[in-house]
Amino acid sequence: MGICISSESFGVHAIDYGHENVVQYEDNNNNGYQQIGSVYSHQGSKGLNQDSAILYQGFGVENGAFSGVFDGHGKNGQIVSKLVMNKLPSLLLKHTLSLPKITSPIQTVKVVNAESVKNKNFNKWKKACLSSFKVVDKDIKSLEKLDFSCSGTTAVVAIRQDDDLIIANLGDSRAVLGRKTEEGTIEAVQLTTDLKPSLPSEAERIRNCGGRVLALEKEAHIQRVWLPNEDAPGLAMSRAFGDFMLKNYGIISRPDVSYHHLSPNDQFLVLASDGVWDVLSNDQVVSIVCSTKDGAAAAKAVIEASIDAWKQKFPNTKRDDCTAICLFLQQRASLQNST
Repeated sequence: MGICISSESFGVHAIDYGHENVVQYEDNNNNGYQQIGSVYSHQGSKGLNQDSAILYQGFGVENGAFSGVFDGHGKNGQIVSKLVMNKLPSLLLKHTLSLPKITSPIQTVKVVNAESVKNKNFNKWKKACLSSFKVVDKDIKSLEKLDFSCSGTTAVVAIRQDDDLIIANLGDSRAVLGRKTEEGTIEAVQLTTDLKPSLPSEAERIRNCGGRVLALEKEAHIQRVWLPNEDAPGLAMSRAFGDFMLKNYGIISRPDVSYHHLSPNDQFLVLASDGVWDVLSNDQVVSIVCSTKDGAAAAKAVIEASIDAWKQKFPNTKRDDCTAICLFLQQRASLQNST
């Protein structure tokens, strides 16, 4: 299932997209303004594709956009990721249209006052994201006919409103910015932190709540979260929607929320699930996007490169689902000769 969002009613209406896990939607009321963006997902070799993704162009304002990648896991992971994909944009849209724009104060205002205004407005955006994520997690838990005790999803969300970019991250999907340097090349700037149990601050919270963090002997490089007195379920991330078995032991649905003011040097944004980042570096992904002649095919190019990398690096391992969104922030021509 996919979604169609009406900016007039804030309604979310289910649309049958067959077996598609991705949705690309463009508001018809964008007065001819069009951003180049693409979204692509490929099923791994573990079973159903549990990733979901949405790119909503014309979100909130004329040149606004909502991008979200959701990487499901567990028995019902594909259900959770699609539930979040369907629910979250409409909740955030309400806040997007009702909250004041994050504006840069006029040049005559002292720097201390400029920072104060920015922080005040951003705190309102942060509150909106935290509230929406909390509501969605609560809604998932209320679905008693489905078992989400050991099923959940990550979420990496980017909301663009003119030159303002708000990022909300939950789990180990990632957002990377392609930025033009003074030399004219494009560099990768990671906008999120992979929220895994291996992070000292995340492990501390989990242990303080009674959960255990340790790696299995056969995969010593992967820290997992376990119940206090049982070797289950072994979650490889520290924050997620769902996974209610571990919600009393340090797993939370509170996202990291950050703000970035877009400049003319910020060329494009890539959101992707860990199936991409496990085999490709930030620099490699940015290089792939830059070398893609057709901007509308950028996400597919990233995924095809990820699949090839899986085959080369882990030929005997089941490949993870791979999903990516690429949103160009400037005119496509500005990327020419930058690689």
